[in-house]
Amino acid sequence: MNESFKALSDPTRRKIIQLLKERDLTAGEIADSFSISKPSISHHLNILKQARLVQDERQGQNILYSLNLTVMQEVMGWFLGMMGPKENDS
Repeated sequence: MNESFKALSDPTRRKIIQLLKERDLTAGEIADSFSISKPSISHHLNILKQARLVQDERQGQNILYSLNLTVMQEVMGWFLGMMGPKENDS
C-alpha cells in the first residue's frame, strides 16, 4: 500500500485518477487535460500502474487506462479505518 500512497502524493497523478473516475481514457485523452508533455503523462501513468491504482487494456490500436477499483477500495478502506474510534491504551 506504500506504493499507492507514494503515487497519490503527486497532484498530477491525483488529477489523472479523477479523470479516470469519470471514464476509461487513452493516454492522449488524458494528456489533453494537462499542459505537460505526453512523455511526462506516460511517466505518471507508469507510476500509477506500478502502484496498481491504474490498469491498461489494449483495444485495437489504443491502450485504454482505467482505475483498478480493488486497490482503490483497499486505500479508501485504510483511510476509513483511520477515522474509527481510538483503541484504549489499557
